[in-house]
Amino acid sequence: MTPDLADALASDAARVEAALDGLLTPPAGPERRVFEAMRYACLAGGKRLRPFLVLESCRLCDSDGEGALRIAAALEMVHCYSLVHDDLPAMDDDDMRRGRPTVHKAFDEATAILAGDGLLTRAFEVLADPATHPDGGTRAALVLALARAAGPDGMVGGQMIDLAVEHVVTGIGEITRLQRLKTGALIQFACEAGALAARAPTPLHDALRFYAQDFGLAFQMIDDLLDVEGSAAAMGKAVGKDAARGKATFVSLLGVDRARDQAHRLADQAAAHLAPFGRRAGRLRDLAAWVVKRTS
Repeated sequence: MTPDLADALASDAARVEAALDGLLTPPAGPERRVFEAMRYACLAGGKRLRPFLVLESCRLCDSDGEGALRIAAALEMVHCYSLVHDDLPAMDDDDMRRGRPTVHKAFDEATAILAGDGLLTRAFEVLADPATHPDGGTRAALVLALARAAGPDGMVGGQMIDLAVEHVVTGIGEITRLQRLKTGALIQFACEAGALAARAPTPLHDALRFYAQDFGLAFQMIDDLLDVEGSAAAMGKAVGKDAARGKATFVSLLGVDRARDQAHRLADQAAAHLAPFGRRAGRLRDLAAWVVKRTS
């Protein structure tokens, strides 16, 4: 990772952490417990990759500011909600996330469900607030885009496909579509957020969308590789889960070497899509190069 990218990731992660802290202030009443679980899920560190993509896309489209930070925080709430629910016994039944007990282990299953629900709905409250953008039409466009990315035509739909194809022979086309929905949809929203907030011209919006599509698949291919080759200590969660559950992945279908080669090709394609931004998109190009070399 280049020093500039490392500094930008760290700086943006700290900004997003502070924003989440402020947006999830717990009340004094008995509902405080669900806020504590929401904070536990969101304030656990991590790379904050999706918020960084939001903030960088906003910088590229000259729409950076407090509103951009609120969009980034809202997206991170949706991402964290999805992790809380993914970890539940009815889904992936995981005990560890980011190196510590999952929310349903640290609290209880009912509280974890409510915490996920709370994060999802708070995210849309944040987006719809005039503090996020002064123009109501732009706020509505952001709400619509995130709802599509997170809902049954996006992440939720991808998760349903993921459950449906366990122990079922499937092909690369089906897995690609699954991951475009389950993982890629939120990444695409992150990259398009800046264009939506700035009402950027079509060529710039398209460049960010195409970058996101290739970047998201490359990211998932490396995730699949790390589930095979990574360690639980480095990942902060159990590994080898996909094979144990009989899930088809990019690695099981392509093999380790072909999956890694394809991830690098996709990362290169993603970077090439950013040509309309010139040198200003250097961090996003560096991010694509780094994401296929990461070890956690």
